[in-house]
Amino acid sequence: MNRVKAIPTHVAIIMDGNGRWAKQRGKERSEGHFAGVASVRAAVRAAVRNGVKWLTLYAFSTENWGRPIQEVEAIMELFCRTVVGEGDELARQGVRVKIMGEHTHFSPSVIEMIERIENTTVGGDKLTLVLAFNYSSRREIMLAAQQLAKRVAEGEMSAEEITEESISSALMTSEIPDPDFIIRTSGECRLSNFLLWQASYAEFYFPEVLWPDFDETEFDKALEVYAERDRRYGLVTEES
Repeated sequence: MNRVKAIPTHVAIIMDGNGRWAKQRGKERSEGHFAGVASVRAAVRAAVRNGVKWLTLYAFSTENWGRPIQEVEAIMELFCRTVVGEGDELARQGVRVKIMGEHTHFSPSVIEMIERIENTTVGGDKLTLVLAFNYSSRREIMLAAQQLAKRVAEGEMSAEEITEESISSALMTSEIPDPDFIIRTSGECRLSNFLLWQASYAEFYFPEVLWPDFDETEFDKALEVYAERDRRYGLVTEES
């Protein structure tokens, strides 16, 4: 069976390896984050070119606040610069940007940047770029459970009415399709608190390449790997 055109609707990427990339070159960790911006641009171009409709990038987890303050400040500065500098180009490519995560701990200037990039790219219809920033999947599930429990307590619904669908609708990703394909660069084989509920039937790919070296060719190679997968969703097909 020819699977060449089996393009995933939603690709999610854990962008790992910036620090190791910098260390290998005798640079500060922050230099690795700056180098990784080029890979973000490459991933967006490759996603648009291949017809991927949703691209989610794990940019900053809630656990990242525990990193050295200099690194956190560098990531925040990089985020703001990227938000300001890339908006018009993303809009030109037909890319809509959505920021997913809690806005707690963000300064007013960062929140302003988030609103600006979302407003600038609101008309994008080729690709939705979701940036998971200050995101924690466990906390996302906890908040959804609290929301549903409150509805039960207030008599809006019964406990028996809590379904997989109602839980999904209470998550931050309620308007986003579940990922078909999750990539984690640098060879590490774990989710690190990323899309735990949504990844139930996703295909996984763990290339050894570090994120700053993940270019359009690497993205295309990943899609070739996906095209060879047989997604059965727990069922049995004639081929299996």
